[in-house]
Amino acid sequence: MVGHPERHFASVHIGGTNGKGSTAAFVAAMLRAAGHRVGLYTSPHLVSLLERFTVDGRQPSEEAVMAWARRLEPVARERDASFFEITTAIAFADFAARGVEIAVVEVGLGGRLDATNVIEPLACGVTRIALEHAEYLGSDLKGIGREKAGIAKPGVPFLTTETNAGVLEAMRETVDSQQFRVGGVAPTANCRLLTVDPDLAAGYRLGLKGPHQVANASLALALAGALPEPWRPDAAAMKQGLASARIPGRFDRRGPWIFDVAHNPDGMRALTAALQAEAVPRPLIAVVAVLKDKDWRGMLEVLAPAVDGLVLTLAPSAPAERAWTLDEVERWAIERNLAARAEPELQAALGRAREMGASVLVCGSFHTVGDALSLLPGFSPPD
Repeated sequence: MVGHPERHFASVHIGGTNGKGSTAAFVAAMLRAAGHRVGLYTSPHLVSLLERFTVDGRQPSEEAVMAWARRLEPVARERDASFFEITTAIAFADFAARGVEIAVVEVGLGGRLDATNVIEPLACGVTRIALEHAEYLGSDLKGIGREKAGIAKPGVPFLTTETNAGVLEAMRETVDSQQFRVGGVAPTANCRLLTVDPDLAAGYRLGLKGPHQVANASLALALAGALPEPWRPDAAAMKQGLASARIPGRFDRRGPWIFDVAHNPDGMRALTAALQAEAVPRPLIAVVAVLKDKDWRGMLEVLAPAVDGLVLTLAPSAPAERAWTLDEVERWAIERNLAARAEPELQAALGRAREMGASVLVCGSFHTVGDALSLLPGFSPPD
């Protein structure tokens, strides 16, 4: 229907649990600083689907995306394609049509079976591994590591900032075996799993805030350095790119508001460390809505000691069947003497939190942050 648009540009592939979107933003910024025309495919979006596929920071037009959707509709229906499979096809077709030279592609879920795994990248990277999507990936970190390592390709550098010895060994077995291959292509040479010092970028000024971003930037630096000529940025482009990288919803401070898409306990630990490092004005009130299939108890246990109050709410865009039950969450919080109150309407929750605090943190899911950005004037992610 659209051929193989992914073969019309070079690519970098990035997976992991938390931080893969930030890592992708760092890599894309360095490649742009080096003068390349760069596509960036990330997911999910916050406010608009168009956020997922940018070229040199610019989103496609709605008309272009609709045209691709109409063109793909027959084959999508025939193959019962998923939403993510369709958006991935649109992204690659759009990148090829807009003359992208190199694309930075974030894995959607897992790695081995992800729709993005059709690309043959110049380099692959995986951020830290944590428990997520247990219904699809299982509850074993080693097993999740194997799935993430499924983006490995023959002869392609495979880099990670993971430090857990068991997870690393599981990933190394997968990479060395070349067990997962697109189209069953036989390897010409095994790729090697290379571990990256998570403090590699410690001396750089970073455009994304929070201590956890050092590890993401470190992986990005290593990925950029692993690229062959003519794609490898020089030292000046790396420095400029790391400093200029932006991505909405990642410890995103806008006046008294902070937006963060942390949606599991590991992400929440990174968020609370950033709150401490950035010395946010107090009192700090958190507006929180989490999907019920996430470990919301673990998330609140991490978040509650770091803030001065919780306003528990619902994200309007979240599917009803995945929304947490506010009465249950509020009872759980009260039993643990947490300073929490429930407010089902997100607009009212935002207003109440602003009245209560000098700073307001909005977190819990992409739905929560995206809905809040839509409701607060002037806060939609920029085009």
